[in-house]
Amino acid sequence: MRELRDILSRVASLRARGGSAAMATVVRVRGSTYRREGARLLILPDDSTDGSISGGCLEGDVAEIAREVLATGRPRLVSYDLTSDDDAVWGLGLGCNGAIDVFIEAVADARADETVAALRDGVEERRATVLVTVLGAPAGGPPVGARLVLAGDDRRVRGTLGDPDLDARAVEAARRQLADRRSAVVALETPAGDVEAFVEVVAPPLPLLICGAGHDVVPVVRMAHQLGWWVMVADSRPAFATRERFPEADEVVLAADAEVPRKVRIDGDTFVILMTHNYLHDLALLRGLLATPARYVGVLGPRRRTERLLADLAKEGTDLDAAARERLFAPVGLDLGAESPEEIALSLLAEVLAVRNGRSALRLRDRRGPIHETGPDTGARAQVRNAVVCQE
Repeated sequence: MRELRDILSRVASLRARGGSAAMATVVRVRGSTYRREGARLLILPDDSTDGSISGGCLEGDVAEIAREVLATGRPRLVSYDLTSDDDAVWGLGLGCNGAIDVFIEAVADARADETVAALRDGVEERRATVLVTVLGAPAGGPPVGARLVLAGDDRRVRGTLGDPDLDARAVEAARRQLADRRSAVVALETPAGDVEAFVEVVAPPLPLLICGAGHDVVPVVRMAHQLGWWVMVADSRPAFATRERFPEADEVVLAADAEVPRKVRIDGDTFVILMTHNYLHDLALLRGLLATPARYVGVLGPRRRTERLLADLAKEGTDLDAAARERLFAPVGLDLGAESPEEIALSLLAEVLAVRNGRSALRLRDRRGPIHETGPDTGARAQVRNAVVCQE
């Protein structure tokens, strides 16, 4: 998400000056690859870039095609086959064994501006956005690159594929992939034949609320910002809850403990970490936060301290049911042997990421099965380029 947010900012700045660029997006992968669907690379006319679509092996070739796309205004779909065992081709070794389809388009018109605006709205409103982009169509069908954008809450549909019936099928496909939370190349039926489209589900940034503004919160905010998460800091002390102290936070909220659930956007996707180092503050915060739909509530400190907090809440009549206990994480963080504030920040955020992704935080060498989930092969048509050499 950090990559996407940076690219959106750069494109918005570029378009405000009337400039143009090319965008390369991974639309499908098969087998083992470094990046997955939705990875992006922004290529500017001066050959500078933002983002990445591989470990560095494909970017040079994609930049060459991007120059052609900018010159002609015609998007391209290119397939890279990285599965060859031919040492004459892969003598330097790519380190992966899969295939990647990359869609390359110009970012230089009103449609591109509309797409960027929709994605930026999704980030700021913390909701998913679905892009439906035409990759191929029969004669008389929509042009390659035509796009429809669906707000995840179904409030807005932007753009069109050129036909109301096709738009309806595209919206249906977008809602289906949104429900699965997975991007995919799909076939949209039309009387003239199937239209192949990339339905990309762009998830909102992970919302992380940190209650407390001590010195150890600073590296947590910094690391979460680097991950592209939506970072919120709440504290009751005016001298600590400031933009100057947390310039990388998306929101800094000055609020009394009891006011936090009312002053901060907390929904079913929000992760909360209590880092006040004060028992009474944590007690008041926990009392309010457990009544919110927050997906995760982590409490910094030893287990016995949390047990005492829960016991005091029980005396007040606040007993935790099984569902509440399931989303309470205390002591918070993974067992990494962390000592310094930076190491502790890594431990906390690693657990948040694992919980968000439904992973157990095992060593990858102990994981059975593939690292990434794989989807069905839908056979998008693309020009194949299978003689790319990875250069350091």
